[in-house]
Amino acid sequence: MDTPITWRKSSKSTDAECNCVEVAAHHGEILIRESDDPSQIVTTTPAKLAAFIEAVKAGEFDHLVP
Repeated sequence: MDTPITWRKSSKSTDAECNCVEVAAHHGEILIRESDDPSQIVTTTPAKLAAFIEAVKAGEFDHLVP
């Protein structure tokens, strides 16, 4: 039997927005999806997600946000 996936979204997201990024840990992997298209799931590792988060904190992707 497969373990159910428990999705979480940011507390900064509201139901009114209807465009939340959700994440879940499942079988040692990190799953990421958009709530408005939940069938499209990106899979990564905890280490790669940690590196991405550090890059975001360092401002490496600021040029992508208007």
